[in-house]
Order: sequence, then C-alpha cells, then structure tokens
Amino acid sequence: YLRFLDPKNQDMLIDPNKEKYWMPVDLYVGGAEHAVLHLLYARFWHKVLYDIGVVTTKEPFGKLVSQGMILGEVEYTAYKDPADGRYVSIDSKDRDLSDLEGVSLDSSQVVKKGKGYVLKEDENVLVSARAHKMSKSRGNVINPDHIVEAYGADSLRLYEMFMGPLCDTKVWSTRSVEGVYRFLGKVWRFLEGGVEDTGATKEQLQAIHACIKKVTVDTEELRFNTAISAMMEFMNEATKWETKPREACEPLVLMLSAYAPHIAEELWSRCGHGGSLAYEKWPLCDESLLVSDSYVLPVQINGKMRGKVEVPTSATQDQAIEAALTVPNVEKQVEGKEIFKVIFVPEKILNVIVK
Repeated sequence: YLRFLDPKNQDMLIDPNKEKYWMPVDLYVGGAEHAVLHLLYARFWHKVLYDIGVVTTKEPFGKLVSQGMILGEVEYTAYKDPADGRYVSIDSKDRDLSDLEGVSLDSSQVVKKGKGYVLKEDENVLVSARAHKMSKSRGNVINPDHIVEAYGADSLRLYEMFMGPLCDTKVWSTRSVEGVYRFLGKVWRFLEGGVEDTGATKEQLQAIHACIKKVTVDTEELRFNTAISAMMEFMNEATKWETKPREACEPLVLMLSAYAPHIAEELWSRCGHGGSLAYEKWPLCDESLLVSDSYVLPVQINGKMRGKVEVPTSATQDQAIEAALTVPNVEKQVEGKEIFKVIFVPEKILNVIVK
C-alpha cells in the first residue's frame, strides 16, 4: 500500500510528503483470514518502518471492517431407518441418528415449518438443514460466472450486498438472486424510455429526497442492504406516478450506479446524457423537502386502535379530536358516550377515554 503511493521513486521507499498526504489508509476491509495473515503482517512491518522514521503514523489503517463469510446453499438431510426404509424425524428421542442412513434432499422436497424444515410428503418428519463453508471438497462452491450468465453482473453484485449486514455471516441462495434481478428489471422498465423535463410534484420530490437521505447515510456507514431496500421502496412508489420528472428520477440512477453500475450507465444514457455518470456528483438531500405539513395520527378509543386520520402538523388536541371523529369507526365507538379523558401526543397517538 505504501509503494502504490510512490511507485516510480528509485531513491527511497516513499516520498515523505506523499506519505504525510495520503496515509493512513482510511478503511481496511478484510475477513477472518486477513486478520491473521495480511493485516497482522502489514501492521508489523508498518511499525518497523515507523520506528526507523520512514512513515509518520503508528498504524497503517484508520478503520477496520471484517466482512462476514458467505456460506454455501442450505443442505437438507433426512434420516431413514435402514431396516424398514422409513424416515425418522431428527427430533426423535427414541433413535440415535448415527444408526440411521442420511439422505440428501433437494429444496423442493422440504417445506419450512416453524423454525425448521420438514418433509413435504410427511410434515411430521423434521429434517436437518445446515449451511457450510464453501469448499471444493464439499462441492458447494458457487461459480460467479454461472450467476452472471443467468442474471447479469449487476444482479450478482446487488445480491451480495443485499443478503444482510456486511459484517454478518450469510447463507447463499441462488433462488434469492431472482428478487434483485426483478428489482433491476422494474427500474429498467420504468426508465428505459427516458425521463420528462417537467416539474415534479411535492410528493415526488419528498419521495426521492427521502430516498437520497437514506441511501447516502447507509452507504457511508456500509449498510448496503438497507440502502438497497430504500431504493426498492422508492421504486414501489415511483411506479405509481403518472409522470417521470427528471429531477425526481435521475438521482435514483446516480445512487444505483454505486451498486449496479452497468445498468445505471445505460439508463443514464437513455435519460439524455452523453458522458459517463462516473464523473457526476452524488445527489444531495434537500432536508426542507422532507418537512411534511401533515402526518397520520393513530386513534385509540379506551386504549384500543380504532383508526387513523391525517392531521396538520400544527393541529391542536381539539382539532385532532375533531378530525378523528370523521373516521366512521371512531365516531361509532364514541357516539352516545361521554369523553372522560384525552391523551394526545402529537405525531404519536390520540387516545380518547370514554364512558
């Protein structure tokens, strides 16, 4: 990492000015294997270089993130009694599994029941469901070329980031790649015809800027799965629009480019741009657009939820009650009764106590 900063210097390992400008490395991402191999090795030698005055930082890396391991597909195993060929549930207390014959099952042969999996043909038989570390000897290695061929490189990238938190151990599921593949298809169909140079409505601007805020924060904090979820939620709303204003649609393409660069580049071109979006600035959130002038207030009668009503953000308790009484179910519960007490917490709850 040090030599990359000054690769053509023939007189010294690194120019002191370049070392002070670039070091330390902001972020080091590595798994468990890196911790006892490259990371430990790099830190050791960096401290040696610090002791002899070559570098000015005691540590080479400012922040460490250890990403979780991706396990292979879940493997399902049922157990048979070798004497009569009948399946035995793994939670049976009468039989020792070591005396039984293990039979590998396909995912189509099992169904989820409670916290485990059972045979589809006999739901009384609980089967073993385990995911293991990918290895050639086990035969559960996923070849990325096959995924790219079937779904495209963008779908593979997106799914890996959508599987769960970066630092968690996750289980691979080829079938689940279909979900992000459909999402990219939805984005493509929505924008393949380009965008419109028309003004965006307040609701459209609120939707895209809420998405920008969520995706920006989550991307910076490496919460990629929730950032992708935010873009999916935006698309669910955007597909209901009658128009496709440029200012409400193009920011999605820019954000998506960090996750699915190939489709984003093509969509950027279809939005009427000649150059690559790689040189465009990340969209900024306008916080003023996220301030709503109304909100949905849950209404309870004697502590039981009876409905919801939209009220202005400046609504007083009396105004909230008046609006709540326009809800048929609320009006029915209050009719002919005396309002004994009112609990009103703006933007949280309206609880009317009657007797």
